[in-house]
Amino acid sequence: MIDPRDLAHCEEAIRHGSLSFHAASRLLPTKVRDPALALYAFCRLADDAVDLQPHKAQAVLSLRDRLELAYQSRPLNAPADRAFAAMVADFEMPRALPEALLEGLAWDALGRRYATESELFDYCARVAAAVGAMMCVLMRVRCPDALARACDLGVAMQLTNIARDVGEDAMEGRLYLPTEWLAEAGLTPEQFLENPRPTKAIRQMVRRLLVQADRLYARSEAGVSGLPRAVRPGIFAARYIYAGIGEQVQKAGYDSFTTRAHTSKSQKIGWLGLSVLRSGATMVMPRSARLYAKPLEEVQFLVDAAARRPLQARSRPEAFINALAQLEMHSRRQKAALITGAETLS
Repeated sequence: MIDPRDLAHCEEAIRHGSLSFHAASRLLPTKVRDPALALYAFCRLADDAVDLQPHKAQAVLSLRDRLELAYQSRPLNAPADRAFAAMVADFEMPRALPEALLEGLAWDALGRRYATESELFDYCARVAAAVGAMMCVLMRVRCPDALARACDLGVAMQLTNIARDVGEDAMEGRLYLPTEWLAEAGLTPEQFLENPRPTKAIRQMVRRLLVQADRLYARSEAGVSGLPRAVRPGIFAARYIYAGIGEQVQKAGYDSFTTRAHTSKSQKIGWLGLSVLRSGATMVMPRSARLYAKPLEEVQFLVDAAARRPLQARSRPEAFINALAQLEMHSRRQKAALITGAETLS
């Protein structure tokens, strides 16, 4: 069981680090909400470790070591690590799922870019759909169809985040727009990053991201009926709150440079109420055929891992090890450059 003091620390981290998840989580029953807070606190820690640290490669490698300790039931002596290790033990969390998240963070640390929409979905699968699959495990749901729809929701949320942050990311030298889309507009990544502006072409790309997100939000709804009744309001809330961010980007003319889209407290309260109503409707409405739609190809390995279908799963350990090997080489180059720079200055 998670120590209450560690859990309180996790909730405080989420309260400040992810207002949208904190609002949606309030509709989850305690037996799901508590481990979910532990999961999201560790994910928040992982994301911040890469996003806010200058030596990103070393930060991911450190997270790999922390994950290893958690799975050995001897976590780092920190509240988020202890809570995460307890959650892993209580729910027999498949290791491939948090490893997929770390692989996505490794791609961030390497400054990886994505040529096609499918490659971008590969990234979204790791940094967001993996969390959706882990949430299903916390609900004791291992049905492949429900898992596929949870992954749809995760990818949709990440596409929304990317659409909201195109301008902010560009200012930091980060690029998630598929480079094929830029090429269609006559732009190279370097040209865009040198002078990031909300041109008509860029705003159309933001719109394309949100169109895909809306398609996946719609598909994800079918999976809610496959979840325990008590968790349905919280999942609907997450769907509406994140989709609401996309609506704000749309209202701004798909300009995520001039302003950063956000939702108000009153809007969140409205969506929470709508979520309760929608969850009640799932008890009397027939299941949608969308529940049985094939998973996105990019998330299939997550569905297989969470559903305990290792024979069908792609070779995740090898891919994860390769990503970390690239990171270690990158980290060594960074250290060598720092040493060379110091020697030059002296």
